[in-house]
Amino acid sequence: MSVLLLLPCFWHQRIEAGDLGSHVYNAWLAQLVQEGRAPGVYIVWQWDNILFDLLLFYSAKAFGLVVAQRMVVSLCVLIFFWGVFALMRAASGRAPWQLVPCVAMLTYSYIFHMGFMNYYVSLGLASLGLALVWPVRRNGLIAAAILAPFILLAHPLGFLWFLGAGAYRWLWLRLQGPMRLLLPAMALAVLLGARWFVGHHPGYEVEWRQSPFWQLNGTDQFHVFGDRYRYFSIAIGAFVFAATTAAWLQSPGRRSFLKDRYLIMELYVICFCATALLPENLHTDPTGAWIGALVTRLTLVSAIFGLCWLASLPARRWYLPTMVPIAVVFFIFLYQDTGLLNRMEASAERVTRQLPFGTRTLATIFAPNNYRTIYLHVADRACVGHCFLVSNYEPSARQFRIRVQQGSPVVTASVDDSEDMQSGTYDVQEEDLPLKQMYQCTATDLTRICIRDLAEDEKNGRLGYHPVTNPFFTENP
Repeated sequence: MSVLLLLPCFWHQRIEAGDLGSHVYNAWLAQLVQEGRAPGVYIVWQWDNILFDLLLFYSAKAFGLVVAQRMVVSLCVLIFFWGVFALMRAASGRAPWQLVPCVAMLTYSYIFHMGFMNYYVSLGLASLGLALVWPVRRNGLIAAAILAPFILLAHPLGFLWFLGAGAYRWLWLRLQGPMRLLLPAMALAVLLGARWFVGHHPGYEVEWRQSPFWQLNGTDQFHVFGDRYRYFSIAIGAFVFAATTAAWLQSPGRRSFLKDRYLIMELYVICFCATALLPENLHTDPTGAWIGALVTRLTLVSAIFGLCWLASLPARRWYLPTMVPIAVVFFIFLYQDTGLLNRMEASAERVTRQLPFGTRTLATIFAPNNYRTIYLHVADRACVGHCFLVSNYEPSARQFRIRVQQGSPVVTASVDDSEDMQSGTYDVQEEDLPLKQMYQCTATDLTRICIRDLAEDEKNGRLGYHPVTNPFFTENP
């Protein structure tokens, strides 16, 4: 099962997973920092959001970046899949083998392909920790306590979910009758308080999700790239509804149907309320980066609890015959879309191959119009060993272990400049030169990447493909 699960990590020359390219580039940059070849860039220690980067960095020192990224991403995939599988088994009391296609699809869902690797592995470890906590036995609690620091090292959201859900489970077992209603009431009060606080804080900038709240139910994670993935969200939602209805109709009564599922239902509803009440993006530091895609990340937790609910239902013979064809089509679509990104990155590598070491570059490379994401980190890995990507967002964000000082020739220290450089709206200054620009040459073939020299006072995205209206945009002849 694990061998089959890892097939998408090896079916192309490169693993295409959004921000993974940025993680690989910054692992290389960290090597240059240690060698004293990246002026103005330095490394800090922090207790969260770095586990994936540490694994990648030290694996690269031993095996090289090409091998290391496959090793570490494969490890993260296995941790997530078997962590979720273990939690489903703990919550339902039996191994959910008939739901393996659903778990495999979730393993390669939107968060994975966005490349939020620290968050991704934190949820895998947190799922394993909750599986250990669920029976509330001494050995399991000790093992979960040992695992907890690694969950925090990966990402604080995974750590908070582990603590919150673990405490909820422990209290739920100790409270009886109406007293149990205090738990969801307190959880809802905390969420309402958090919404009021961030919405009224004078120093915070807040962006709320525009899509209807009912769409944030976990099935959105199966909408990975273009519009055709919406059908997988519909199919998974219909599958959950059909399985629940069949179990309800064959149950002797409502009380017996819900008796062993109250806790899973409560945890799912609380997570759903969190996605409906919390902001999508939050800006707490005027000089730092946004805390982005908060709700989009949390719907992955909703999806995990949704799978736990499915696992708690009586297993049916029609589960596998229904889900296997859906999963097969899902992975065929992933193969096609990641193949497109692979061709795009191969083109970027061809244009950077002849650049002398230390060439300063920007990149405006965008996804097709119907993709859920806009910016692609296609240029990041292509620059490894050749060029400095001045628009690299990680150092200026101050949320990762790589940081930058003002005036570094390697990368911008301004979050705003980094965003403008990636979107193609940056005004090139005299002190920036010499500087090159990587971009998609034409809208008719997004895999074709070009590179050119920038001039003073021009917009860096003046030429090439742009998915939105841009007054400075013209096709490259």
